[in-house]
Amino acid sequence: MGRERLTIKDLPEQERPREKLKLLGAEALSNAELLAVLLRIGTRQESVLELATRLLSIGGGLRGLVDLSLEEMVQVKGIGPAKAVQIKAAFELGRRLATAPRPDQDRINNPRQAAELFMEELRYKKKEYFFLLLLDTKNQVICREKISVGSLSSSIVHPREIFTIPVRRSAASVILVHNHPSGDPTPSQEDLEVTRRLVEAGQLLGIIVQDHIIIGDGCYVSFKEKGFIN
Repeated sequence: MGRERLTIKDLPEQERPREKLKLLGAEALSNAELLAVLLRIGTRQESVLELATRLLSIGGGLRGLVDLSLEEMVQVKGIGPAKAVQIKAAFELGRRLATAPRPDQDRINNPRQAAELFMEELRYKKKEYFFLLLLDTKNQVICREKISVGSLSSSIVHPREIFTIPVRRSAASVILVHNHPSGDPTPSQEDLEVTRRLVEAGQLLGIIVQDHIIIGDGCYVSFKEKGFIN
């Protein structure tokens, strides 16, 4: 005889993911339980909680699941196009929430605040992304601009391209931000050289390069904190 399948309805009500969320809050749920709430229903062979657990296992955990494409997700038995889209949309909402500046964070007072504006967006990227954070005279954020995608080099990050936007937007200063796909934010020699050239170019134009922040996997390096920028 085959194993009798346990459904969500067979669980005590307080242990069912949706009911547990209502009773204890979303923070009380495991990753699998939160994913089960999104998926809503399982298959004839497994409950939605079992399906969520299997999907996390296939993805290599929550972080690996973020990297799965829609095409890869629908290859998982029990995950159709609708469920795959729901999961992708949920991850994107989480990313946008994490990177959205709060009203009381519009002013950048320290490197950590600047790093947090980019951390969730850049920590998982497979390529290097280079951004500018433009600030006014009170260190309030004017805007953020994506400058390039690809390995950071002096040929890609040229002062002419970098400072066109700050000049046009009347920025008083800028913070350079880029990521290391390896997850290790330790500056390379190229990072140091590019930064030196941009600091010097900014001085000529009257635009201060306050910092260069390298984003790693949940960590960052600030050139200002390290003493690379005075």
